[in-house]
Amino acid sequence: MTETKSSAPTRRAVFRATALGVAATALPFGWGGPASAKAPLAAKQAPGFYRRKVGDLEVTALLDGMLGFDVATVQALIAKSTAEDMAALDAALYAFPGGKLPVPVNAYVVNTASKLILIDTGAADKFGPTAGALPAALAAAGFDPASIDIVALTHAHPDHAAGLIDAKGAPVFANAELVLTEAEAKFWTDPATKARLPDSQKGFTDVASAAIKPYAGRTRYVVNGGDVAPGVSALTLPGHTPGQTGYRVASGNDQLLITGDATALGEIFFAKPGWSVAFDVDGQQAIETRKKLFDMASTDRVMIAGGHLPFPGFGYVAAQGNAYRFVPAPWVLL
Repeated sequence: MTETKSSAPTRRAVFRATALGVAATALPFGWGGPASAKAPLAAKQAPGFYRRKVGDLEVTALLDGMLGFDVATVQALIAKSTAEDMAALDAALYAFPGGKLPVPVNAYVVNTASKLILIDTGAADKFGPTAGALPAALAAAGFDPASIDIVALTHAHPDHAAGLIDAKGAPVFANAELVLTEAEAKFWTDPATKARLPDSQKGFTDVASAAIKPYAGRTRYVVNGGDVAPGVSALTLPGHTPGQTGYRVASGNDQLLITGDATALGEIFFAKPGWSVAFDVDGQQAIETRKKLFDMASTDRVMIAGGHLPFPGFGYVAAQGNAYRFVPAPWVLL
């Protein structure tokens, strides 16, 4: 009896035929090699924005740009740190790709359906060409500065408040009410503040007071737990600055905590919550505030968003022994 081979295709043949079929349909008719036309390098990124829902509210993250600090600068900014600490962070977190700590500058628009609330305004022209892209991000996301009803500052450092005014000192948000804590406003407009700050930060007072002043007739102070607008309330987070404020966005069973600079050096402060940075006005208070915030967010599994967390900045805090870990929230389609 003669043995005959099966006519059924083998698995390898099916996969090969399928791959060839997909490739054939994917190629343009008449394709015979690489395209001869060459496109110039773009040399820039598109404006950054990203939206997600918090219950019935919509939150849009806006990327103002990126700052970068080399390893030695980061070590100098953190009094307790050593070169060995920096090497360990780089090994564990890829903290210094290309030799620098990437520091995004994020802002957020909360759309409550009745109000548009911008939380922080970016760095404007105060940090060179790598930041100051908030106007482009706003436009790309479909927001006219004139349509912003409320600008709520987490604090008045230049990378959060300088975007309040344009290069001529005029208010960018012509119809907006400015919201911040009274402690924050008084600190940055008090002439005595400049004397108590390190020389490298004395100019911060000039930037802050110039940014806040044009809104003097339409400024409102909030207190801990006070309403900014329906669905948005203040959460005081002192230490980094005396009146730093986070904002709780809540709708239905969902909530989001926008943390300002309680997470000033991004993921590093999750791994090292007991560290303070030179920009903290009260380092010990900043540490205590951060630990309370992280404990609350990790215990309650509340989503956070930060001014210097990897864009778009949304994620969760996971407890990890005596430290924490930032867990980026999955991207979603609206």
